[in-house]
Amino acid sequence: MTHHQQSTRGEPRVALVTCAALPDLDPDDRLVLAPLAARGIAAEVAVWDDPAVDWSGYDLVVLRSPWDYALRRDEFVAWARTVPTLVNPADVVAWNTDKRYLAELSAAGAPTVPTGWVAPGDGWMPPAGGEYVLKPAVSAGSQDTGRYDLTDPEHRELAEAHVRRLSAAGRVTMVQPYLDAVDTAGETALLFLAGPDGLAFSHAIRKGPMLTGPDRGEAALYKEERIDARTATPEQRATAERVLAAVPGGTDRLLYARVDLIPGPDGAPVLVELELTEPSLFVGYADGAPDRLAEAVVAHLARRP
Repeated sequence: MTHHQQSTRGEPRVALVTCAALPDLDPDDRLVLAPLAARGIAAEVAVWDDPAVDWSGYDLVVLRSPWDYALRRDEFVAWARTVPTLVNPADVVAWNTDKRYLAELSAAGAPTVPTGWVAPGDGWMPPAGGEYVLKPAVSAGSQDTGRYDLTDPEHRELAEAHVRRLSAAGRVTMVQPYLDAVDTAGETALLFLAGPDGLAFSHAIRKGPMLTGPDRGEAALYKEERIDARTATPEQRATAERVLAAVPGGTDRLLYARVDLIPGPDGAPVLVELELTEPSLFVGYADGAPDRLAEAVVAHLARRP
């Protein structure tokens, strides 16, 4: 294994972190490679759990697609704490990889989807009716996520089996009402990237409805998404800013943030997820976004001692 000195002169070295299943990055993330090279930054792709990587040799380590961490979260968070130049930082990763952060954001006044929590060993009785989404509190790429119509007896059984399956694996289950507006409006993801003055809005995309029915326990790294460019409304942008204002430790340390919103029952946007660890950034859907991502890296390199 070659030992790399911290660059004192010449090109800054930046690692783009992925998982073994995506050794060449997600195609969308590859769009930042040319803009980084154009700015004199040597970007290298590295797998987070590859023991041969010397993380201390990089000027910046950028989390991108380590999407296999969900079943090994403790190991992933422990690894993050060993990487001094990680963005987003390790304490943010620890907080954001357990979706119980939604309860904290809600308590801080951010509008969030109402969420119930079932810890392993807790009994769970499905609500009498209505459509609900069940998912683990630690997950990536919509794995182990299902949608249930609890007026349907078969769905009730499948929902109970889903909770049992997660509980047996020692995982916390989230229970959320399925918001019908996602079928028509879809989900809006607002992307924020670091600039010279901190995090700034970059672009937005629409994700079509993905949850067609119950989770039957099939394994996949992530579910395919139907993505379109979208213009965020002033109300969506204001809601996203409210969510970001509630992030512990502030947003100045963040390289990126993705705020996923859907219309609530009254049409006002509510938070589904705040993605600060390994969100797809969808830079291929907005003019100039790959360059803005490269500039975010430049901004963070400029802060390094």
